[in-house]
Amino acid sequence: MAHISKEDQDYLKKEFAKMINPVKLINFTQAFECQYCQVTRELLTEISELSDKISLEVYDLVKDTEKVKQYQIDKIPATIVEGTKDYGVRYFGIPAGYEFGSLIEDILDISKESTDLSEETKKQLKKLTKPIHIQVFVTPTCPYCPSAVRLAHKMAIESDMVRGDMIGSSEFPQLVNKYSVAGVPKVVINETVEFEGALPEPNYLMKVMEAEGKQKVTK
Repeated sequence: MAHISKEDQDYLKKEFAKMINPVKLINFTQAFECQYCQVTRELLTEISELSDKISLEVYDLVKDTEKVKQYQIDKIPATIVEGTKDYGVRYFGIPAGYEFGSLIEDILDISKESTDLSEETKKQLKKLTKPIHIQVFVTPTCPYCPSAVRLAHKMAIESDMVRGDMIGSSEFPQLVNKYSVAGVPKVVINETVEFEGALPEPNYLMKVMEAEGKQKVTK
């Protein structure tokens, strides 16, 4: 059974016709697929079939050790949206519900190698000298989560110093406990700065700049 309706397929084909550069979806799963791994892989397969400019590569978390190391993957299902380079855009869990839209928008942004972040935000991101790791905890039914995810991913696209992870709360309860996630979206930056809710872009940027001076992480 298809995960994307015929109506949505037709709409996405028109959107993907706007793509400039090819985009690669990279999926990490395992031979004995986890509860959410199969659905994620099937969804990505359907997306990749909607445009000649979208390809899909599937790797095994256990067997494909070089790829796991290259993309720094420590949990599945994992999805990377890669363009002319690895922008640090990550999805851990199913990019479903409201987050399906985030994935589509990421594909389009990475294809054109630019985002609609303000010029001031882009200017400040260029000043980053230490790696920034943004983790955004979400649920598929949260209407405010895509904003937090997209800001993290846009910043990753605009800066090589930023990696942005969407993390599905249902898929990774151990991380929910670790970071005391009581509501979503919850954003954790460099393990030192945390906030809940969908902040406006300038306030989000302030949190990123605050985290830069506290702890160095590896992208």
